[in-house]
Amino acid sequence: MPRRVNLPGASELFRPTQSTRAGQTARPGQPGIRPDSEPDDGPPGPAATGRVRHDEKITVYVSSDELIALEQARLTLRQQGVVADRGKIVRTAIAMALAGLAENGEQSDLVRQLTQP
Repeated sequence: MPRRVNLPGASELFRPTQSTRAGQTARPGQPGIRPDSEPDDGPPGPAATGRVRHDEKITVYVSSDELIALEQARLTLRQQGVVADRGKIVRTAIAMALAGLAENGEQSDLVRQLTQP
């Protein structure tokens, strides 16, 4: 006699990826939503988008050493209580690089790294 498997419904599989609606307070630890009481100490300028639906996609090829370093950074962040996937780390790094470029122009770390021999 075959067993029938119960699968979760769409509401159980898909959680909100936007911040809370006006007037609602996010609960600490609720995935994908930051409580209103947390300060935003992010870099100025373009901010990393975090876990939202993204309409655009790029493919980036990295060496195995770079991928291992990225994964080690993710694990280090996790030990410090910061849960972030590799995509969020990369989006945050891009936002920081663009903010530095906007703020410092030719003196930015991004320009300095890209113009090294």
